[in-house]
Amino acid sequence: TKVIALSMHSDRRYVTGMLSAGASGYILKHCAFEELSRAIHTVLSDQVYLSPAIAGIVVKELSQPAGGRARRQRSGLSMLTSREREVLQLISEGHSAREIAQRLNLSVKTIETHRRQVMEKLGIRSVAELTKFAIREGLTSLDK
Repeated sequence: TKVIALSMHSDRRYVTGMLSAGASGYILKHCAFEELSRAIHTVLSDQVYLSPAIAGIVVKELSQPAGGRARRQRSGLSMLTSREREVLQLISEGHSAREIAQRLNLSVKTIETHRRQVMEKLGIRSVAELTKFAIREGLTSLDK
């Protein structure tokens, strides 16, 4: 199955995230029909298609030294303590604060404090964003 992402976002994170997730193409929502057609034909011929407007974003990302990309991707996790990573993983797997507290023999208040600290360190404002971060960083998967 081939996937072409049709998005209104031209931000690097969206583009690289979709490509990393396995998309074969990425086009912007406001593209002309001709571009959509070109994208479909390109992807059907086992090639990757990127809207010209975002191709530069991907090239810039790939032209950075691999170590710099890996460091940047790990930087969020490296800011967390092992306990915070553990709590993040359990939250992203859908466990409630009460369930996590019971599992780790901690108070619900402590779990909520860990969650708040993780969100502050990562600059994340919702549990949904925490879950996306955990999946992107490999702490959990959609299969769990």
